[in-house]
Amino acid sequence: MLILHSRSSCVELPQTGRRSLFDLSLPEPYFASGMVNVTENAVRQLQNLLSERANGSGKGLRVQVVKGGCSGLHYEMTLDEKREGDAVVERNGMHFFIDRQSVPFLRGATLDFEDGLTGAGFRVVNPNASRTCGCGASFEPTRPA
Repeated sequence: MLILHSRSSCVELPQTGRRSLFDLSLPEPYFASGMVNVTENAVRQLQNLLSERANGSGKGLRVQVVKGGCSGLHYEMTLDEKREGDAVVERNGMHFFIDRQSVPFLRGATLDFEDGLTGAGFRVVNPNASRTCGCGASFEPTRPA
């Protein structure tokens, strides 16, 4: 089991139980498995989106944090392919890509898909947000990353 400590730079590696400095160069399974929690609804929606596209193989959902929005930072999500330096969260054969700059803002977050009266879309529940806007698309981080 991978354990990421949000205020420290340690990970516990499953095979050895030893702690190691958190390093983005660690193999992807160690880095990404505890990175972002992805719900079944999000996986199903990505499967639906990719099945509608003729060239959906090799693609996944890119989740990134960029400057902007009412609270300072906002989420952007696009269908994309893996890029160098990306963390990859794999769930039921679906891939979710997170760029290196977004990692500190998304660590421990949950990615969900909701379809309700106020609209449908992917939604991030982020423990790293001290304040969010009314629509939930932008946030202010709890501490600088």
